[in-house]
Amino acid sequence: MTPFIRRVAAAAFLATSAAALAQAPQPTVIHSAGNPILSDGSYYSADPAPIVVRDTLYILAGRDEAAPNVNNFVMNEWQLFAAKNVASKTWRHYPAILRPETVFAWSKPGHAYAGQIIQGPDKRFYLYAPVQEGKREHTDPFVIGVAVSDSVLGPWKDAHPSGPIVSQSVPEPNKIQNIDPTVWVDADGRVYLYWGTFGRLRGMELEKDMVTPKGKEITVDTLTGFFEAAWLFRRKDTYYMVYADNKAGPDSPCTPANYHACIAYGTAPTPLGPWTYQGVILDPVSSTTSHPGVIEFKKKWYLIYHTADAKGGGHFRRSVAIDTVKWDDSVSPARMLKVQQTHEPQPPAEPSRNLASAALASASNEPIPVQYWIKALNDGIVRPNPLPPDMWGSWTPHNPSSQWIQYEWSKPVTLDGSRIQFWSDHRAGAHEGVAPPAAWHLEYRGGDGWHPVANASGYPTTVGEFVDVKFDPITTRCLRAVFDASGDGQQYAAVAVQEWETLGPKVVSLTSLPKPPSASDPNSGCSAAPATHP
Repeated sequence: MTPFIRRVAAAAFLATSAAALAQAPQPTVIHSAGNPILSDGSYYSADPAPIVVRDTLYILAGRDEAAPNVNNFVMNEWQLFAAKNVASKTWRHYPAILRPETVFAWSKPGHAYAGQIIQGPDKRFYLYAPVQEGKREHTDPFVIGVAVSDSVLGPWKDAHPSGPIVSQSVPEPNKIQNIDPTVWVDADGRVYLYWGTFGRLRGMELEKDMVTPKGKEITVDTLTGFFEAAWLFRRKDTYYMVYADNKAGPDSPCTPANYHACIAYGTAPTPLGPWTYQGVILDPVSSTTSHPGVIEFKKKWYLIYHTADAKGGGHFRRSVAIDTVKWDDSVSPARMLKVQQTHEPQPPAEPSRNLASAALASASNEPIPVQYWIKALNDGIVRPNPLPPDMWGSWTPHNPSSQWIQYEWSKPVTLDGSRIQFWSDHRAGAHEGVAPPAAWHLEYRGGDGWHPVANASGYPTTVGEFVDVKFDPITTRCLRAVFDASGDGQQYAAVAVQEWETLGPKVVSLTSLPKPPSASDPNSGCSAAPATHP
């Protein structure tokens, strides 16, 4: 191309970009106090995908619109956040930049799941979008389409009008759910695409047109705990894949509950592998899902992810957060250090009679079944429609007739009441599933054994609201709630508790309470069996 033609092409590109910007949605300015970036609950944002364009960091995100009591992803559109200086915490918010049905004539409305924008070798911007096909042709309707624009802000048009570039039939037949695309354009202009969920990860090279497969698909099965949300990038001569990992269990470095996910990563010498697992870089967040994007911006590296920490937030009302990534270059390949989650400043906790937050929670059914989470007992969160990790539960194929949960404090506390909220999916008296207990009672550790609390006001088993028990004051380090399971004498239902509060006679500052003891403390004062039923 001659210098003259290059100048003409550049001028045309700038003119087109200026026209595109003139049509772009107008942003609102956010002065963020920290994480999440937008925390007031006016817009929720999920599945972040960062891209740097000149002096600006953009973050593509889906918009969560589920009602507080709806356990389902309601996502109709994508939005953008933009910042020229991350430390300033000043962002521009571009809502509703794109809806699936406005670009892909072959798609259904809604289901604007995790996409990514990347700049192609031709300097245009390509948005890889998981959407649902309009005419159901496959067992799973999710497919991946590609939109293109001269500006990261749009307007967007279909880059492959004949249909999706990935489905259960193209480019190769598969039986997976085809979502969560991640794309990388390497220094030599070669293009790579990965996608997948539910533990299935596939990848392939694309032609420089950004839509045509080049070569065969590969399957990746060497990334420990891979669940979904892959993100591909390069640092120096090493390729990195960060992803949502949900390998769960009591000894897991990732998560004790399989509804949660951590962020882990692997490395490879080439964009198509082979991939080697390297470890966890982000512990589970407040939402059950976790979705990463990693990028360098103005000589700093960042991890962008989502949480449930915004006002009114939840597992289906998530919000984008950003924190710095640090590296250990003393090893090869360079190691990603674990990212510390930060939050916007919070007011001090209100004084309270509830002392549960200062206790270590444990239960008779440890190791806890991986669908539940023991820490939910005293996390202070009660959801209108909880998921299993929002509670402790005892369900197994063979439930025992009795179970207990327990709090242990570092120092003796004085208590005269308790509040507990049960959860169930079966009626009272059922011998299967999760049902309210047939009966229950409280015991405390004192002297050389366990003793029932005295003069308890009663033990209601109502589900879905707090039930209160008052009793004569006790001073103890250990309190148990002991449950007689519902059943028929041969088979028993499980018990589940979303929150358990323990009340002192006076309101106290929670910051004055000692930290909970360690689960590995050999000097536990709560060992031994519970007392006989009163």
